Amino acid sequence: MPLGLIALALGAFGIGLTEFVIMGLLPEVAADFGVSEAAAGWLISGYALSVVAGALGLTAATVRLPRKPVLVGLLVLFIIGNTLTAIAPDYSTAMAGRIVAALCHGAFFGIGSVVAADLVPADKKARAIAIMFTGLTAANVLGVPFGTFLGQQAGWRATFWAISGIGVLALIGVALLVPTIRHQDGAISLRTEMRAFASLQVWLSLGVTILAYGGMFGAFTYIAYTLTEVSGFSSALVPWLLVLFGVGLFAGNWLGGRLADGNIDRTLLLFIGALVLVLAGFGALAGSQPATVVALFLMGGFGFGTVPGLQSRIMNYAGQAPTLASGANIAAFNVGNALGAWAGGLGIAAGLGYTSPIWIGAGITLLAVLLMSLAAALARRASSTAQPALVKA
Repeated sequence: MPLGLIALALGAFGIGLTEFVIMGLLPEVAADFGVSEAAAGWLISGYALSVVAGALGLTAATVRLPRKPVLVGLLVLFIIGNTLTAIAPDYSTAMAGRIVAALCHGAFFGIGSVVAADLVPADKKARAIAIMFTGLTAANVLGVPFGTFLGQQAGWRATFWAISGIGVLALIGVALLVPTIRHQDGAISLRTEMRAFASLQVWLSLGVTILAYGGMFGAFTYIAYTLTEVSGFSSALVPWLLVLFGVGLFAGNWLGGRLADGNIDRTLLLFIGALVLVLAGFGALAGSQPATVVALFLMGGFGFGTVPGLQSRIMNYAGQAPTLASGANIAAFNVGNALGAWAGGLGIAAGLGYTSPIWIGAGITLLAVLLMSLAAALARRASSTAQPALVKA
């Protein structure tokens, strides 16, 4: 395994920690700045919106530059943003730090996915992307609980100082371990990268990403309420149940990467279809604690198991212009997050109960299965049409 993948995974770990750890520290942050919980929540929403902007804007702005220096620059931006949050004297400064840190998120994962795929042979590209995203899953399994604990014991600012330190280590790792890859395809330009969006399959892949990820996060956003109000778990057990969900993310990411290297479309149909069944079962059996425990693990596994395949698929159909398309797919993940959270919230607001986000998530994921089936059928048709022409030529 190329050592550069470890450096990329470390960067992914720090970025994932930045995104998710704030959820467990909102009460401390709100009390420190003297703002309401709702206002503090914008430190999460503002981050997510900035991820989308950075995934498209920064990736487009740096597309002509060599990828390794861009990754180094993005990590510098990440360190600055988290340091600014750690020293923030007021809420506005903390928000500015969150926005700065978020801008590098989408571009780092988008460009990093392309770099990770370039470090390995063609038949191992999805696995390489999965290794990079292992950092994100580790952030959920280990980073968030320990980051929350550190913030509760030493103050929430200590957590962001620690995240800045992780950023420094990732910066050193990328600088030393990620090789400079010289491309033989000529100069890269924004116009060249935009050609990827002429492919229908690129747009279908983006749609599948939004729906598949939106379905899972529609259920996950309100999971604490489901666990306590429906399943009957105590609030003290919720963090440990979320760790179990994170273990599922880790396992699914590993398995999904290996299977996607064999057949991407078949793997995606398998995982997304299984996710629909898991969510439907979860919605029906949420009152059972044993069933809930199993469903949490499987939801994380099948949900995140789609990530390597989705990222690889869009890069494959982008051809010689994968960078901007890869960044757009990272933006699509975050659009899916927002869609799922919004739709699940509608169910609760309508008085449908705390299992309604799970059922709504299952419905959204079913749409992802239908769209993925269409994309796979069109891909097979294009392949079967191309084969006779190739033989004739």
